[in-house]
Amino acid sequence: MRPLEPADAASIRALAGDFDVARMTGMLPHPYSERDALAWVDRAGQGEEGVVFAVARDGALIGCSGYMPMDAEHAEVGYWIGKPFWGEGFATEAVRAVVAHAFDAHGFAYVKAGHFVDNPRSQRVLGKLGFSPDGEEMRDCAARGEPVQCLTYRLDRARAAGALRQP
Repeated sequence: MRPLEPADAASIRALAGDFDVARMTGMLPHPYSERDALAWVDRAGQGEEGVVFAVARDGALIGCSGYMPMDAEHAEVGYWIGKPFWGEGFATEAVRAVVAHAFDAHGFAYVKAGHFVDNPRSQRVLGKLGFSPDGEEMRDCAARGEPVQCLTYRLDRARAAGALRQP
C-alpha cells in the first residue's frame, strides 16, 4: 500500500477500465479514460475521495483500496484489484491493511463494506476478514448504468482486533 501518484493514471485506466473490474464497483464508469483516472487521482490527493491507497506489487499499481468516513463512528471501505491479479490474495491483504488503518488513524467504532450480488470473490474477501452480513440495498453501478442489488457487511472494532491479524 502506498499513496497514489499522478503517474498511476495510466495503470488505473488500463486495469479499472476493464469492464469486468468496473462492473463490480459502484463508481467506476465504463469506458474509463486516462483523463478520468488522472482527475480521480487528483481528487483523491485533495481528500475528496476519502482515504485512498494504491495497492502495489513490486512498486507497480495493481489496484486501489480505501475508505470514506461517513460520520465519527464509521467509514465505508471500497477496493478493486486489476483482473490479471485476481485470485492471488491481494484484495484480502489490501482490505486488511486499509481497515486496520481506518481503525488506528480515525478510531472508528466500525466499518462497513458491500459487494454486488454477482461478486462472490468480494464476499469471500469480506468473510475472511470477519465482516458480518448487515443487509441488502440497491446501489448505482456507473459501469452498468443501472442499480444493482448490493449485500452489505459490518466489522466492529472489537471483532476486527482478532480477525485482521495475518494468518
